[in-house]
Amino acid sequence: MQPSRERAVVKGRAGWMGMGRGAGPAALGVVESLFTALLLCIYPAVSYECKILRCNSEFLAATSGSHHVVSKDSPEFCTALRAYAHCTRRTARTCRGDLAYHSAVHGIDDLMSQNNCSKDGPTSQPRLRTLPPGDSQERSDSPEICHYEKSFHKHSAPPNYTHCGLFGDPHLRTFSDSFQTCKVQGAWPLIDNRYLNVQVTNSPVLPGSTATATTKLTIIFKNFQECVDQKVYQAEMDELPVAFVDGSKNGGDKSGANSLKIIEKVSGQHIEIQAKYIGTTIVVRQVGRYLTFAVKMPEEVVNAVEDKDNQGLYLCLRGCPLNQQIDFRTFHKQAMETRPRRQGASTAEAFTHETATAKCKEKLPVEDLYFQSCVFDLLTTGDVNFTLAAYYAFEDVKTLHSNKDKLHLYERTRGAGIGPGNRASRQPSDCLVMLVALICLIQCIIP
Repeated sequence: MQPSRERAVVKGRAGWMGMGRGAGPAALGVVESLFTALLLCIYPAVSYECKILRCNSEFLAATSGSHHVVSKDSPEFCTALRAYAHCTRRTARTCRGDLAYHSAVHGIDDLMSQNNCSKDGPTSQPRLRTLPPGDSQERSDSPEICHYEKSFHKHSAPPNYTHCGLFGDPHLRTFSDSFQTCKVQGAWPLIDNRYLNVQVTNSPVLPGSTATATTKLTIIFKNFQECVDQKVYQAEMDELPVAFVDGSKNGGDKSGANSLKIIEKVSGQHIEIQAKYIGTTIVVRQVGRYLTFAVKMPEEVVNAVEDKDNQGLYLCLRGCPLNQQIDFRTFHKQAMETRPRRQGASTAEAFTHETATAKCKEKLPVEDLYFQSCVFDLLTTGDVNFTLAAYYAFEDVKTLHSNKDKLHLYERTRGAGIGPGNRASRQPSDCLVMLVALICLIQCIIP
């Protein structure tokens, strides 16, 4: 046993997965996942510039995501490792001296050596699922190619859908169900991935106020294979078109009539864009003078990000920057004491906390965050239309959110995105449990 143990120690580096070849593949996989999760716990203070936690999360998602688990002896595992290494190289300059970064780099080297992975070769990129070779529906003229759900092989797991919404003054519900109230004045990217871009412009609802609402929305559907031509949709305050900017209502001459189309629900108030080729549904409303946005999108499409270095800026994915988030309780108290009355609007009222609460309960009987947002907006703007904005935002959640147990939210969070990198939910006790489990597992593997 002693020579075997020495080989294991010599083979491994002083990093996070130095077990050598002495451990079985299954045990090594558990160690790797457990240690990476532990790193996410014990290094919450890693700066926003050093994106090593994002690299760790992407690697875990690529090798043990919700749809599949990649075997360590498969080419896909080496591909994921190369992508992992590429990610660490891109963030190397801002991660010097960071222990989590250096541990990850050493761990990648060990895994590439253990699995005989070449450093040259393709790196993994999130892709839409395609039909398997030889399938009778693989022809480019088949409508199945441009329908996300139908393109799944009959043995594949169904897609995992996520939801994001922006409404009111403004309030953001991210893809990871984090709920925030933000300033974000001016133009901000809401979604930006390989298939579409969404940008919102928020303007002050009152002169000199930090409270803003969405006055402009731009959606760009990028040219995609044989499914759609590039299409741009743009809505502004008091203008909710039922067509793209080129006058068309679908995706063009490819397969666009069915794979991408705009549907008018209520004239001048509510449109729906169905992008079936990426399994996405977008709802845009005009409520009063301002716009609301809601989307249902597969997690695979959400994570198909082209510019990884700027991933943290996309509001639906990572939430508002901390310096743009509003302390709800403090701002609520100040608004009650010094709220300026909105001038020149027939819908403006001098709401007290009691009258605002009563008005919101007419549409939102459950006192969740949508209800609280409604009260907040009435107190800060005096505009009763914000009651409807909160109401319709929740109606869109009921239609678009895939998990009916998460419709109501009761606690504001500052979550940071989808998957293992979401540090907001990590508690010290979770980290302690993982540390103990890791120590016990290592003792079992190395006698």
